[in-house]
Amino acid sequence: MDHSSDVSISTKASLRTARTLAYVTVGYNVLEGLISIALAILAGSSALLGFGIDSFVESLSGGVMVWRFTHVDHLTVEQAERRERMAIRLVGVSLIILGGYVMYESVEVLYLGEHPTRNAAGPVIAIVSLIAMPILYVWKRRIALAIESRSLAADAKQTLACTMLSVALLMGTGLHYLFGLWQADPIAGSVIAAYVVREGYRAWREHEPCC
Repeated sequence: MDHSSDVSISTKASLRTARTLAYVTVGYNVLEGLISIALAILAGSSALLGFGIDSFVESLSGGVMVWRFTHVDHLTVEQAERRERMAIRLVGVSLIILGGYVMYESVEVLYLGEHPTRNAAGPVIAIVSLIAMPILYVWKRRIALAIESRSLAADAKQTLACTMLSVALLMGTGLHYLFGLWQADPIAGSVIAAYVVREGYRAWREHEPCC
């Protein structure tokens, strides 16, 4: 039996899965962003509006992965490695953009004392994201290990960050909706933003995420 043929077929299947996951990530985040912004406008929620904008920023990482795993069958080993290194750096940039935006938004809300509007839209969106994002994260990590892709591992880290942002949204809007504690949202957002920026910087500097 030709085991090399089996390995090749398995690798190609994993690459196709990686590309599919990238498309799913982009599609989900764009849809989530559109719905979040629409509900934010209707409800007058600045927190949900920020989460919707975050979703579009997060889709940058998915877009990088679409490019990373497109037409990979025709690349030499050296070309694939160069694309891998460039993809890691681009994912790192998207992490820094996301973290910087969340930090700016959180500090501004705390400084100005802007109270998010009490509504149920934020918790609902957060719960949906908390169901979808962990599944994507685990799947990406599994494929990243199978094909030894550091860039996909970095993208999985961004998906994990999205999950943590959903937790922050749920805590912030939930505590505000139930108890009027509006400060919970920007404080949680600041902590997550610092984590995201650190991971983005390490991916950019070391060409490898801290996983």
